[in-house]
Amino acid sequence: MKIGELSRRTDIPTRMLRYYEEQGLLDPERSDNGYRSYSESAVELALQIRGLLDSGLTSQIVRNILPCLDQPADVRQTVTCLPAETVAQIRAELERVEQRIDCLSRNRDAIAAYLRSGSAVARNSSR
Repeated sequence: MKIGELSRRTDIPTRMLRYYEEQGLLDPERSDNGYRSYSESAVELALQIRGLLDSGLTSQIVRNILPCLDQPADVRQTVTCLPAETVAQIRAELERVEQRIDCLSRNRDAIAAYLRSGSAVARNSSR
């Protein structure tokens, strides 16, 4: 299939698919005229790449993980075949995500408290 069809089937813009190729994440065949040609398995692979990148992993980490994803339905098996350096990078990314979650939770709590106190002030001033 051509890049446009892969884009339609995955809802991933062609520009992003080209980026995946530049990063060594997708490797389409090339026809004599230079057009990219993707196999049927590229649909699932592109979606998997997008999910991993959307989770916050870098393209370098994703590139290291992809060869280990022989059974895409069970990514839990991946860790056992990854180099220790890649596992360390994933752990560092997880720590960064947890720090962002903690910060967002504090901000959410502060905003909620602000709104609660503002509601109390608004009720008292309308009496």
